Amino acid sequence: MNKVLISQNKHWEKRYKNLYKREVFQKLVKNLSLKHIQVLQGIRRSGKSSLFKLLINELCLNTDPMEILYINLDDPFFMKYSNEPTGFYEIIQTAKKLTQKNIKYLFLDEVQAISGWEKFVKSVYDSEEFIKIFITGSNSSLLNTQFATLLSGRYISIKIYPLSFSEILEINGIDNFLKLNKELPKVLKLVDDMMNYGSFVEVYELDDEFKREVLSTYYETILLKDCVANNQIRDIKSFKELGFYALTNLTSLYSYISLSKVLKINDKSIKDYISFLENSYLFSELKLFSYSLKEQINNKKKLYLSDNGFISLGYAFSSNYGKLLENLVFTELQKADFDIFYFNSDFECDFIAKKANKIIAIQVCYSLTEENKKREINAFLKLPFNVDEKYIITYNQRDKIDDIEVISFWEYFQGFNNNWNEDIKELSGSWGDFLEVKEIKNN
Repeated sequence: MNKVLISQNKHWEKRYKNLYKREVFQKLVKNLSLKHIQVLQGIRRSGKSSLFKLLINELCLNTDPMEILYINLDDPFFMKYSNEPTGFYEIIQTAKKLTQKNIKYLFLDEVQAISGWEKFVKSVYDSEEFIKIFITGSNSSLLNTQFATLLSGRYISIKIYPLSFSEILEINGIDNFLKLNKELPKVLKLVDDMMNYGSFVEVYELDDEFKREVLSTYYETILLKDCVANNQIRDIKSFKELGFYALTNLTSLYSYISLSKVLKINDKSIKDYISFLENSYLFSELKLFSYSLKEQINNKKKLYLSDNGFISLGYAFSSNYGKLLENLVFTELQKADFDIFYFNSDFECDFIAKKANKIIAIQVCYSLTEENKKREINAFLKLPFNVDEKYIITYNQRDKIDDIEVISFWEYFQGFNNNWNEDIKELSGSWGDFLEVKEIKNN
């Protein structure tokens, strides 16, 4: 065990390097002043462990590094404790002997690997053995178990996603609106990469030739560890068939009964399987926007992937840019903490995005043309409820049609606070006009 703990706690010797600063990091730093358990939840490989390392670096500024213990419970060494939560005490005692220090900060990575972890965490939290406890999990049901409810009021949970578009811009040194426009070819290449390969940190850093292979490994791990093993799925073949069908039919409307007929799996199993895929953060199921919960439940649904990279595993690499862009817009709305729905009457509106008291209607259209413009506009005209803003998000177009903003993906999700936005929003046509506007303002 000594070797495992030493290898996992490299901060005992030196600080962690080569880590991306995530947008959520400052929020996590603020939470350090709170006693509450800090929970990070999200899909595997989304960056939860890296955020732990960033937090450890921050704590090391005022704390002896050896008083900080990090345990990655996904390590095969800890499998022997999978049904023995008392093993936590053995691990901590071993760490104390190694460091000759008391542990002040405890980091438990992939805590769901140990059955009954909740009892241990509640016990040490109530006893105030540690100044603060941090945990991560790769399943949304992490805090929905019978024992986890005992932690109610004792934790703060934050969802962690793969890199956002604005984070990727910053990584590439594009940190203001002028650079965004000046380096538009590079920006569009970044959008292309996100559409095709997603934004997992490790995948982002790889050469294109290796990305699909790594994504395939991620997908299989999530299916087998977070879905099959956690939910004791016996008919693995049927479950995988549903997963593949979902990959190849993204954004399409479905009912559990219709899927049951296509896949020859009973509708109860279909519903269960989709909930397992959701709990692993691999897919998200979108419901119809309605103020009636009954209508939401009874109407057809749509599935979206948490990361565009997985789409390549289902399509024979697709030139379906519309579907790729639509899923990418979904992931960015999700990262921005919107509640997301769709609406369908005579015409379908891709997304109804709600945050606080604001409701935004969004159509996604890779390339807006005279042929498809009427269809996209009609999606807004047929809405039987009021919305605060209307957007058609495109790959790289800008226009204004009555009260509808036509806007490029890269501008809508760039994340900068800039003084030019309101002026630029009055423009129609190409973004090449931006520099002309800049000259006018300067003169």
